[in-house]
Amino acid sequence: MSDSHPSYLAHQFDDVEQQRQASTMGIWLFLITEVMFFGGLFTGYIVYRGMYPEAWKLGSHELNILLGAINTAVLILSSLTMALSVHAAQLGEQKKLSRNLLATIGLGGVFLVIKAFEYKAKFGHHLVPGEHFHFEGPFSNQVQLFYSFYFTMTGMHAIHMVIGIGILFWLWAQSRKGKFHKDYYNPVEVTGLYWHFVDLVWIFLFPLLYLIGRH
Repeated sequence: MSDSHPSYLAHQFDDVEQQRQASTMGIWLFLITEVMFFGGLFTGYIVYRGMYPEAWKLGSHELNILLGAINTAVLILSSLTMALSVHAAQLGEQKKLSRNLLATIGLGGVFLVIKAFEYKAKFGHHLVPGEHFHFEGPFSNQVQLFYSFYFTMTGMHAIHMVIGIGILFWLWAQSRKGKFHKDYYNPVEVTGLYWHFVDLVWIFLFPLLYLIGRH
């Protein structure tokens, strides 16, 4: 590969800037579809909450606000470490990049572990929608609908987290090999946009599920 066409430049692009613009546009188009997907879930949740406010209140009351708040803080911190990763990549600071990517991976793992504990509690209390669902109180069917939304939205968010962590592991491995530098850091930048979006989804999920209309 000649110096005029470095190994990190795909053959269909004339230069690194063109490649960067194309990949940035690609991730934004992808995120638009994600906004529509989660937006549909949020809309459905809000509509049914308007129809069954008492059931939504009862369902929300069973959620653990403390764990939800801790997870919110964890993801906000992970957004900071992701932003520091992008900054380090832009400056070509390999060690800082590797450290911050690893920190972001760790925080993402902490989030998933806490969410797993929440899910385990719901299984233990028979609050998982299906034939074994059991709620001791009024509006049982409507509360089950609340938990259908809860598991769908938080489950889809968790899947996005797992995908993001997988990509971060790949970036970390590449950073250890010195693949990213001042002239080539776009994969880190694009992944940062994805990670911030996933964090933002949780920022909306937390108040919707845990706080609004709880009391």
